Amino acid sequence: MKISIVTISFNQARFLEACIQSVLNQNYGDIEYIIVDPGSSDGSREIIKRHSDSFSHILFEKDEGPADGLNKGFSYATGDIFCYINSDDIFLPGAFQTVANYFSRLSKKVDVIYGNGLYINATNEVVEKMFSSYFSLRRLALGACSVIQQATFFKQESFHKTNGFSVDNRTCWDRELLVDLAIAGARFKHVPESLGCFRIYNESSSGSGISNPKYYQYLIDSRRISDRILGRPPAMYDPLMKGIYHLDKYLRHPMTTSYKLGKLFGINLG
Repeated sequence: MKISIVTISFNQARFLEACIQSVLNQNYGDIEYIIVDPGSSDGSREIIKRHSDSFSHILFEKDEGPADGLNKGFSYATGDIFCYINSDDIFLPGAFQTVANYFSRLSKKVDVIYGNGLYINATNEVVEKMFSSYFSLRRLALGACSVIQQATFFKQESFHKTNGFSVDNRTCWDRELLVDLAIAGARFKHVPESLGCFRIYNESSSGSGISNPKYYQYLIDSRRISDRILGRPPAMYDPLMKGIYHLDKYLRHPMTTSYKLGKLFGINLG
């Protein structure tokens, strides 16, 4: 079972080596690694060239943003399973084998497999555990569904039933792809293993919250996705439904509940 991985890289030289190594050190033989760099000037391209023998395709060409870069990368992908990782994030050891095992067992029932993960900082220290939740379009529309991108893998044929990543989405193209996969009929399966790490640091697109200049564009993109799913603008009862879905998340996933309680009371409950 071949796994195709796309990395989009732009001026992330200080993290790029760790990202590449997290793919190459998987000890999974059948991979196809594609990297896209639209014009880094910080030494990233030199790192990529140093590993040129490890990449199936290297794309040094301009694009219209991350979504466009991912579409270009996946246009070369031939694997059975697709995934992607930003150049400042990493996969955890054994992730590919774990995912391949699940797809082998559940191939006729599942099209998208997603797991849990870790938040890490700029020096690779674990900040916090991340837990994905039960997936549904309605939950996603109401902001009550979390699917960790670095722990998400999907079948080639499911991806090709969509139009790829939305180039109009400038902030949460990963979430919109999940919407398109689901609308195209993809079946989602959450697995309990931690598969990837999301790096948070001052300059990251998610690391500075409301102070980030992309934050308001994120709200616009999120609202458009929500309206698209629900077919209506926000309603007064949506916050109530969001709360109910969050409660259901903790009831469905005891690990999440134990971890949150442990953090609250300063003890390790898993």
